[in-house]
Amino acid sequence: MIKDIVVNLALVGTHDPAASYAVSIAQTFGANLTGVVFVYDPVISPSIMDGVSAEWIDAQRAESETMAKTAIERFERAASLAGVQAGHRIIEATLGGATDLFGRMARRFDLAVVGQRQPDRMSPADLFAEGALFESGRPVMMVPYIQTSGLRLDRVLVCWDGSRTAARAMGDAMPFLTRAKQVDVVIVATGRAKSDEIPGADVGHHLARHGIKVDVKRIVAEDVDVPNTILSYAADVSGDLIVMGGYGHSRLREFVLGGATRGILASMTVPVLMSH
Repeated sequence: MIKDIVVNLALVGTHDPAASYAVSIAQTFGANLTGVVFVYDPVISPSIMDGVSAEWIDAQRAESETMAKTAIERFERAASLAGVQAGHRIIEATLGGATDLFGRMARRFDLAVVGQRQPDRMSPADLFAEGALFESGRPVMMVPYIQTSGLRLDRVLVCWDGSRTAARAMGDAMPFLTRAKQVDVVIVATGRAKSDEIPGADVGHHLARHGIKVDVKRIVAEDVDVPNTILSYAADVSGDLIVMGGYGHSRLREFVLGGATRGILASMTVPVLMSH
């Protein structure tokens, strides 16, 4: 069961899709929700250090603190209106330290929720998504910047390629899958089948034993473009949520995303639950 959720709150904009979506998840599951917002230390290039006054640094930090308080007020107001028990934390950190810290904090929760970066805005949202995915060991819900509705589970897509991460994501998503009206197990044919792959039909039988209404769909990726093939299918069937394994690795504290994972994060049009 999902009873404890953490969400990274955005400092920019008047609407925070990830926070709103997290509130709707908490409302659905009767879960406690914690909003975390980071106040960043000003980033100053060594080449201009001598020309920066203490007053300017204090002003930048004060502005960040004001934005953080605004984000908290907006979040707690939304949680209160939904009848969700919520709390918050304001943490001062560097940008690099914040993304790592959020990932480690997420280990203590059932689910982490993060937002997608808007393409026309400078934001560390993508870094928080990667930090939570690689560092937490917990499922991560990625919310598109265009998301306006709360959690809906009329049709959920489970991306299946027979891998360990796909199996992990499917297991982590079970609280959502058991509430879904319809689940599609989506297999993208790329001509590179794995020798140890568990057939999609077997996965369909497994989910059906949990009382889930499931269909197995096999689709062909044009030019081996797996992310767009998945997203196009989701649009065609009006999918509400995508479940998939998050691929990649962490090397020398730098996150390296797999191609499909990177493509989905960049172009997703519906929320995506990922596990690594």
